[in-house]
Amino acid sequence: MTKQFNLKRFLLNYNVFLIFGILFIVCSFASKNFLLPVNLLNIGLQQCYPIFVAIGMLFPIIIGTIDLSVGSIMGFTASVVCMSISQGNANLPMAVGITLLTGLLWGMVNGVIVAYCNMPGFVVTLATLTIIKGIALVLTKGSTVRVEGDILLNLSKRAFGYPVIIITIIVIILFILMQRYTTFGRIILAVGSNRNAVELSGIRSKRYIVAAYIISGVMSAFAGLWLCCRTSTASAVLGKGSELNAVAACVLGGASLSGGRGSVLKVVTGALCIAMIGNIMNLLGVGAYTQEIIQGVLIIFAVLLYGI
Repeated sequence: MTKQFNLKRFLLNYNVFLIFGILFIVCSFASKNFLLPVNLLNIGLQQCYPIFVAIGMLFPIIIGTIDLSVGSIMGFTASVVCMSISQGNANLPMAVGITLLTGLLWGMVNGVIVAYCNMPGFVVTLATLTIIKGIALVLTKGSTVRVEGDILLNLSKRAFGYPVIIITIIVIILFILMQRYTTFGRIILAVGSNRNAVELSGIRSKRYIVAAYIISGVMSAFAGLWLCCRTSTASAVLGKGSELNAVAACVLGGASLSGGRGSVLKVVTGALCIAMIGNIMNLLGVGAYTQEIIQGVLIIFAVLLYGI
């Protein structure tokens, strides 16, 4: 009985890392181009924005809710930034400020409605998803916004003097440290595990719910900025489908959709697993529709594995 219990505990705690290792080995043998430095660098660059969204999504999921508006926030932020720069109303530092303010604003709107109006996060963010996308479509008149010159392309390569991948790694480390070693990180987990107990202990859980949505909004906004930087273009539907990929990364990383469980490191690993699957499918010439099928199967497999 002891052996069986330990095996289950091991799989529950480390299976995403096992999946990552197995996928890496399989991909290495499936295509000779997979281990090429240029391909691995491409995976890293492409995963900067999905990792941001997945980390942001993790916090609403930990508290037992969800944020479906992340894709719309990405599109809205990217559109506003590109319009501001193309019209000469903003430079690069202002673009970063606009990004922070936009994410904070929409995250706060979601969090306040969920926490203080006692509405389900699924319903609230489903509504704001439509509202935010609608506003972005009105602002852009349904067209793509393009920024001339290299102002955004330069940011996609280096931010604050450092390569974007390094910035992403620093952000990941900061969130890991925050979750593991700060009171905020522990209370967020406690709110998801037993909100009533948190309230009885004198902690105002509603503030932490709002904070979780603000984190999600800010991370989504920066993901939108990063994505539009790669092409110097933006549209209201830029982040379409990002919420599904983020939820998939969280579930694969062991986050419980009922709340109270989730790890930043595991979610990042889950996002990289999804990235490897997409990359190897592209290298092997597999169609995009088939990739979606495999991703769905992977989510079911992850849920079953964590349910052992």
